Amino acid sequence: MNHKIKRAAVLGSGVMGAGIAAHLANVGIPTIMLDIVPRELTDAESKRGLTLQDSTVRNRIAAESKKSLLKQKPSPLTSKKNLDLIEIGNFSDDMERLSEVDWVIEVVVENLDIKKKVLADVDRNRKKGAIVSSNTSGISIEAMSEDCSEDFKKHFLGTHFFNPPRYLKLLEVIPTKQTSPEVLQFVKKFGEDVLGKGVVEAKDTPNFIANRIGTYGLLVTVQQMLEKGYSVGEVDSVTGPMIGRPKSATFRTLDVVGLDTFIHVANNVYDQVEGEEKKAFETPPFMKSMLEKGWLGSKSGQGFFLKKKGEKGSEILQLNPETLEYEKRSKLKTKATEIAKQEKGPKRKLKALVEAEGDRAGDLVWSVVKPVIIYSAELHGEIADDVPSIDEAMKWGFGWELGPFEMWDSIGLSASVERMKKEGETVPAWIDTMLENGNDSFYKKENGNVYFYHEGEYKQKSFNSKNINLKLLKEQKDVIKKNAGASLIDLGDGVAGLEFHSQSNAIGLDIIQMINFAIDHVDENFKGLVIGNQAKNFCVGANLGMILMEAQDYNFFEIEMVVKNFQDSMMKMKYSDKPVVAAPFGMTLGGGAEVCLPADVIQASQETYMGLVEAGVGLIPGGGGNKELYMKHLRNIPQGIDIDLQKVANSVFEKIAMAKVSTSGAEAKENGFLDEKDAISVNGDHLLHDAKQKVLGLARAGYQAPQRTKLPVVGEQGYATMVLGAKSLALSGYASEHDLKIAEKLAFVLAGGRLKQGTLVDEQYLLDLEREAFLSLVGEPKSQARMQHMLMKGKPLRN
Repeated sequence: MNHKIKRAAVLGSGVMGAGIAAHLANVGIPTIMLDIVPRELTDAESKRGLTLQDSTVRNRIAAESKKSLLKQKPSPLTSKKNLDLIEIGNFSDDMERLSEVDWVIEVVVENLDIKKKVLADVDRNRKKGAIVSSNTSGISIEAMSEDCSEDFKKHFLGTHFFNPPRYLKLLEVIPTKQTSPEVLQFVKKFGEDVLGKGVVEAKDTPNFIANRIGTYGLLVTVQQMLEKGYSVGEVDSVTGPMIGRPKSATFRTLDVVGLDTFIHVANNVYDQVEGEEKKAFETPPFMKSMLEKGWLGSKSGQGFFLKKKGEKGSEILQLNPETLEYEKRSKLKTKATEIAKQEKGPKRKLKALVEAEGDRAGDLVWSVVKPVIIYSAELHGEIADDVPSIDEAMKWGFGWELGPFEMWDSIGLSASVERMKKEGETVPAWIDTMLENGNDSFYKKENGNVYFYHEGEYKQKSFNSKNINLKLLKEQKDVIKKNAGASLIDLGDGVAGLEFHSQSNAIGLDIIQMINFAIDHVDENFKGLVIGNQAKNFCVGANLGMILMEAQDYNFFEIEMVVKNFQDSMMKMKYSDKPVVAAPFGMTLGGGAEVCLPADVIQASQETYMGLVEAGVGLIPGGGGNKELYMKHLRNIPQGIDIDLQKVANSVFEKIAMAKVSTSGAEAKENGFLDEKDAISVNGDHLLHDAKQKVLGLARAGYQAPQRTKLPVVGEQGYATMVLGAKSLALSGYASEHDLKIAEKLAFVLAGGRLKQGTLVDEQYLLDLEREAFLSLVGEPKSQARMQHMLMKGKPLRN
């Protein structure tokens, strides 16, 4: 049977259920979201004369959950318009509608009896062949469906999303013994290709993979803190980015998750295991006291940390677990932490800390890493079939940069096992066998392929054909050309890739030089070019530090040369003989957006945060961004509709002056940074593949470079209109005097200077105006103060 999911239903509209419904809507799947019927009226409903029989009342819970999606931050929706794809209803009146859908996702309370009751109702109402799944975080999938029909059992499995579903990549798929292999493979592929998830197949065990290991690791860390006298702040200062974990580290993570949720997950394992493992999942007494007091973390206003206002502003206090009082936050600063900070990459940082025996920070890291990697090895085969599944689950679900077995490889398997045994630890027998046979790592690379240890041999790791891994690709093929800022790579099939790899992917002369080389080389030797990378963010803008330094040294000639080179390279890219596709993701700001706008096509990630943000550092875009965004807005107007030039100019002016940044690829389209020919990839791992296919499609269609044309501007009259709007903001106190100065420069550029409205101008004319305005603002002391503040504090200065 060929499965297709055109419509879905989500049963349960709590935080998780509503989040899943929102994610389905984000990828264009109409979804019915149902919840229980309220047992009593609210005061507001009573005053309106409503009864428990009114549909407004009966659907209230789902309706309120749907409405709350608009208020949550970060937003579960990639566009507010997606809310229209979510219909609401209730379990009593609308279960028959399940016959309309292809996938039913159960997300009700974590209680086996309740889930079985709901699923029995689903079984009665679903259409034959429809897929049903449970989003449980740890209840047995097999037990839930034991009383259901045979067709139901064949089409039933677990699909454990992580919260928030839009942002967390992991989707654990848990089949039962009765789940059809065809259904399992379809859901895994659908999860990756359509929902954009990192899919891991887990076994039907307590808390599956990520929550089992992640909860264990958090509790181990708490136990080590209590036993060895570390503070909450000290633990968080070394269990975050320093060992390849998120900034929220240990206790800030618990505050974000919510102590009640965490204890529930821990108890789920505690109730189902025995012996030492049961002891490890026991909630410490002080955490039970916190739960009783309602100190749950962020949602209750206090937890392991408390934000308190003092004489010198707000400060973060840490909880003392012995006294349950808050005190000044402390951090660990030792010789080992200083060495680790100098190392590059999580593997080397972790190794530096673990090897620092006798160092207070090093000992803490070793004491929390050691049990986690041993525990992961003990669970190998029980919770998942192979090493990569466990590693990927922890990376995608908990935001670790290294999975447990990757951590073990980074600190040295043989040496660390020897140390563990000296300390009285027992490692699983399969690890001893592995070492005895001369295998000293879980992973190895050969000829650009990755292999992992499995049952006495190394198996090649398979990847989705849509996953282009630049690191592996560069190991397989010679890099065409490279400098400090960028590399030109052969992506195969006649397509080249330009990868940025400067610090924060900031644009400097080295990247500009590589862009120029890439265009020339591709015009001669390739079908087209993809501009993309696989760093944390696509590009955060121009090299602000270099610009500020040159400005402070009065080297304005040098700055003008760099800006002119950037403008010229963007024009060269725009009018190259071969198609160019930009593949932005994450932060695509300032110069990063300016690199994308002249491309033939932008293939953006769903999580693309794009904007021309130069006003925040006292400048305006200098690489052609003003002109390109204006032209893009003009192109977005459907043919046959009269163009209101002033309206277009005002819209562009507002976006740049207010430094608006999209919160998604969909919003970038709504903001006019993407148009109809551009596209969005839901799965970020497929972004380069999708961009490459765009290049090949353009090439097959007989690509011809665009012809240079002149464009109409609003002129002096339009300039006055834009400035008037900026002045009213200043008079209302929403813009400073310097904001107004920046706005006037921007308006002058967008208006085309002192011309008549409707005058046709050449692109170079607007670029010259832009460069002149940029240089004049660079010399302003208040602009330099904004640049300095951004470099030092990482946030805009209002002056």
